[in-house]
Amino acid sequence: MVVIKAENLSKTVSLGQQSLTILSGLNLEVNSGETLAILGRSGSGKSTLLSLLAGLDSATGGLISLNGNELTLLDEDGRAEVRNQHVGFIFQSFQLLPHLTALDNVMLPLELAGDKDAEEKAKYWLTEVGLGNRMDHQPNQLSGGEQQRVAIARAFVTHPEILFADEPTGNLDPNTGQTITDLLFRLNQQQGTTLILVTHDHELAELCQRQVSLEEGKLVEQTSLEALS
Repeated sequence: MVVIKAENLSKTVSLGQQSLTILSGLNLEVNSGETLAILGRSGSGKSTLLSLLAGLDSATGGLISLNGNELTLLDEDGRAEVRNQHVGFIFQSFQLLPHLTALDNVMLPLELAGDKDAEEKAKYWLTEVGLGNRMDHQPNQLSGGEQQRVAIARAFVTHPEILFADEPTGNLDPNTGQTITDLLFRLNQQQGTTLILVTHDHELAELCQRQVSLEEGKLVEQTSLEALS
């Protein structure tokens, strides 16, 4: 079953009196439970595409369907409701609230949804990612790898159907990055989540079932990652 479909997608931004086309005529389908890596050189628009597919940004043209919801026909409040119901996020910069503890950061999306079991579920997921003894620590008291573990727990705590990850190991050293990668893919497989991953790391991309690359604002299926080396 197709859970994400982009048709003739375009994104143009204004730069003073000129405009810059980031994406043009882009088409993509992602099936339920699939793991997909989106690659491309720096500045190719990978993060822009991820933001559009997740409903964090609005397209200039074309259609995006997420679990049957036409994102391009919704305003920001409508897109936010779809995100809250179906989507989880993991970012390169972790995006944790600095004044909250690890536990409070993971509880936050559940509390916003009115879940009365928010604390219990957050504790479960922090334990799942190996931070059962770090729940009361704030982000500045955690290492980069630990902060990303908190972000992974927060992403999975709502049991999202689709998980978007934007360079999830980009701010981590190789050893820590490998640990986070192993954790992310293990949990994703256990939960049966659809994973869409943006990365420039070929080894990370090869862990996904399918790889595509952004070239001149359009997606190209990859039979080999050597073309991007």
